[in-house]
Amino acid sequence: MSFSVKYSIKLLGAFLVRFKGLIALGLFLGVFFFFIFKWLVTPFLINAKTEKIGLIGSYTPERLPQSITNLISNGLTKPTPEGLFEPALAESWETPDKGKTWIFHLKENVYWQDGSKIKSVDINYQFSDVEQEKPDEKTIIFKLKNPFSPFPSVVSRPIFKNGLLGTEEWQVKKINLRGSAVQEMEIVNKKNKLKRIYKFFPTEDTLKLAFKMGKVDKIIDIIDPNPFDKWTAAKVDSKIDYEEIVTLFFNTQDSVLSEKNIRQALYYAINREELGKEKAFSPIIPTSWAHNSLVKTYDYDPEKAKKIINSLPQEVKDKLSIKISTTNSLFPQAEKISKMWQEIGIKAEVSVFNTIPDTYQALLVIFQPPTDPDQYSIWHSTQESTNYSKLKNPRIDALLEQGRSILDLEERLKIYLDFQRFLLEDASAAFLYHPTYYTISRKKLF
Repeated sequence: MSFSVKYSIKLLGAFLVRFKGLIALGLFLGVFFFFIFKWLVTPFLINAKTEKIGLIGSYTPERLPQSITNLISNGLTKPTPEGLFEPALAESWETPDKGKTWIFHLKENVYWQDGSKIKSVDINYQFSDVEQEKPDEKTIIFKLKNPFSPFPSVVSRPIFKNGLLGTEEWQVKKINLRGSAVQEMEIVNKKNKLKRIYKFFPTEDTLKLAFKMGKVDKIIDIIDPNPFDKWTAAKVDSKIDYEEIVTLFFNTQDSVLSEKNIRQALYYAINREELGKEKAFSPIIPTSWAHNSLVKTYDYDPEKAKKIINSLPQEVKDKLSIKISTTNSLFPQAEKISKMWQEIGIKAEVSVFNTIPDTYQALLVIFQPPTDPDQYSIWHSTQESTNYSKLKNPRIDALLEQGRSILDLEERLKIYLDFQRFLLEDASAAFLYHPTYYTISRKKLF
């Protein structure tokens, strides 16, 4: 052994003897921080992939928010931004008899989340008065009693197997119920293992309290961002939802509101710019292929409203008193509208409800139009439970009946352009604005 090697060994031994305390301390600290990282930091990193999201509403496993069900599964079709429908689980479809029979052909390689191939027998839509046939594993035939051109929109609803087993990347792992209502549900992304836990709350106040207490990491789709818009530790994002319309439905069977000129005056008296960021003009959303941008707009004109009111017989003016029924979240807007009406000489007040009352004069709610322009259930005189304006207009009835029975898109477009024109002239409802929704999340610290 050379002198230099012997010297190095001797020097190392002396170093170990002299600094053995420091070396032992370093080893101890290394092991300590290793376990600290394992026990504390690693779970934190794992939890960083888990997002706890709070929403408002009462839902059952059979009726969940569409924003969630669309993550989990598909329907036979899916909507485009313009309100048309394209293939999803179905590869193609046809109707050989102008809308009474609809034949759908499944795609070749589509699977459930358990790995089994989707077959026609799995397509479990339940429709009244519709006969279904499944002649082979890839074909589903729906036979209707009458032609129905919006049928591709009906089968866009996501389907499920064995509860909530779907076809998309997000899979349901757990659901907690209280009675029949969903309290909490957990979904996991099969590709990146991200986890979302949705928690449902009855009111906006209880949801906000849960965020303050750390029970949820994010709040989605609330109307009022207060107080979090003032928090330095909270991130507030907003979006205008063009698929919804804050709408004031007038009860056309009411003794006061049965007069069209009074409804028109009330419409002119509303300054929509004070209510929302983006005004609405029609019951059909602005991105739809059937939207009519040339309808009567009822721009804010209080002088015109006063002129209409002043032209009424005195006995009619003496009875002009209107109550707006609305939800708690829209109460501030209802209060503003009542003050606008008072400024043109009409008595007005506001009442708040939890469920839509059986009787009302004016109903302020958030209206979500169907993706297809067919709005038969909302405006046709036979639809008593969903015709919120109690509208009985033979011309509009006829247009709605034609629009859902004709297949040709150009013909349907003409019908729905007329439908919007006549509905706005009738002023059975005031289409006010597209609501702004807020998402609240916590700012990242690093």
